[in-house]
Amino acid sequence: MTSFRITPSQPFRLDLTAWVLRRRPNNTWDSWDGETYRRVLIIDGSPVEASVVQAGDELVATLSGGRVPRRIKAQATAGLRKLLGIDVDLSAFHRLTKRDPRLAQIAKRFRGFRPPRFLTLFEALVNGIACQRLSLTVGIILLNRLVERYGYKLGDRYAFPEPKDLSLLEPENLLPLGYRHNKARSLIELARAICDGRFQPASLEDATNDAALASLLQLRGIGRWTAEYALLRGLGRTDVFPADDIGARNNLEKWLHLRKPLTYDSTERVLSKWAPFAGLIYLFSSAAGPAGAVGIFSASSTSGPVKLA
Repeated sequence: MTSFRITPSQPFRLDLTAWVLRRRPNNTWDSWDGETYRRVLIIDGSPVEASVVQAGDELVATLSGGRVPRRIKAQATAGLRKLLGIDVDLSAFHRLTKRDPRLAQIAKRFRGFRPPRFLTLFEALVNGIACQRLSLTVGIILLNRLVERYGYKLGDRYAFPEPKDLSLLEPENLLPLGYRHNKARSLIELARAICDGRFQPASLEDATNDAALASLLQLRGIGRWTAEYALLRGLGRTDVFPADDIGARNNLEKWLHLRKPLTYDSTERVLSKWAPFAGLIYLFSSAAGPAGAVGIFSASSTSGPVKLA
């Protein structure tokens, strides 16, 4: 095994970040046992299990196997830094919380949290497609089945599938896993588009939100919610709140004590005062774990109800 240390800027809490990354405790490919985060990474076509624990202000990462080549260690480190949001600078957000009692409530409960990302845009889109029109708990069950059927196995753990793992399938292959035909077709066509170069996720890394959104909406089965979800969770655009998420809107209504239900447009208006951190509020609203969203977004606020603009 190869172990090394990663020093994030402080404050940093692995537990909060891992819980928001996993979303639900039944997630099997992103593992968290209360102390150690584990994930199988595919690097240069081979699986490597990475585990991370927090030791004071540092993270201790361990890669499975014998002596790991430098390039593998570098790629694994980059992947972990992305997954755990280690390089995200939240200083501007914390400055804003000092002037806003509502955000201060969240910042206090989530002190040390960093906004995590899925490892790839493909993974973000697959997550979005699988969870469309389903509860997150059920969506994770479908994703677990996909991972365990088509992900690379290492010991008793699995890596999240890559595009090549799904590109040769037919929709009928996914039906026994519980996927409806339209979702199965969307997943497979996405994988094929990436493999044959018709869709290049890397080209969206530096694109504007509008340009990236327009590109994603051209893909089969990708609507506005899935595209915005991918911007946030796959591209790290923490200014994006996927406002078609009814559950997140409901949590927001409770937190703000709103008298009228939110719509897509009114959600954007309400969140405009906290730009460019709407995506952080979304992550907090959908978090599950030791400082779960229900406790935060149902908590009483000292600032009174918010009036819609």
